[in-house]
Amino acid sequence: MCGGIAAALNLGSAKGPAITVAYHMGRISSYTILGGALGFAAGTVEIQAWTMALRYIAGFLLLGMGLYIADWWRGMAQLEHLGAKLWQPVQKFSSRYLPIHHWSQALALGLCWGLMPCGLIYSSLAWAVTSQSGIQSAALMLCFGLGTLPAMLATSFGAGNVQRFLRRKGLKIFIALFLITSGLWTLYMTYSHGNHSSANMSEHSGHTK
Repeated sequence: MCGGIAAALNLGSAKGPAITVAYHMGRISSYTILGGALGFAAGTVEIQAWTMALRYIAGFLLLGMGLYIADWWRGMAQLEHLGAKLWQPVQKFSSRYLPIHHWSQALALGLCWGLMPCGLIYSSLAWAVTSQSGIQSAALMLCFGLGTLPAMLATSFGAGNVQRFLRRKGLKIFIALFLITSGLWTLYMTYSHGNHSSANMSEHSGHTK
């Protein structure tokens, strides 16, 4: 979705590198700010059940995103559809920066478009927020944003060879399997930690009787 927007906005050599860089800086900054804010909010709730719920949500979203990328299950599209309703007012607000003539417009547009409904963003946010730390969540989302740069810059500058490589079925399957494995591992570790905590509480309760 982000790549399609970059292509539609004609961000590239025709607009000048400063405008392209500013757009992507704004986009990555929005991920970082959102991650930091949600991580800080999650960290203010010191409830074990809340922590476990966050980890389960992150695991299932990673699993769903992997299946979505591999085109084995399209359920994440429903989540994106729900997010699109929240995106509409942001989209209306961001239209004031179009067409882009200056790098400041591109930066502001990037800050807005970083909030678009995207299953991959949701999955990354859910995983980052499990740290329950504003700084750590922001750092994780910054890394996520930087990781999207190769594909996004290839789209912006029309690097056909890079785009063809990134669209290869084998690479998509590899990324999908990595996300699925990460999701399953997150779910397993969360389940194991939950059982361990329950056993400790039962043992402690037995000793106190």
